[in-house]
Amino acid sequence: MEQAVCVECGAEIDIPADVMQGEILVCADCGAELEVIELEPLTLDLAPLEMEDWGE
Repeated sequence: MEQAVCVECGAEIDIPADVMQGEILVCADCGAELEVIELEPLTLDLAPLEMEDWGE
């Protein structure tokens, strides 16, 4: 299993072997949602926050 570093807290994150671009991973240490931006090389970034739709 590959590992990456959380961009929020620096903790190591286990990356599944079948991870796909665009997949969201959660850091076990800080709870940050990280999006897989690139597979080669593996690049993570904070996932965009989903905006609440309040019926507007």
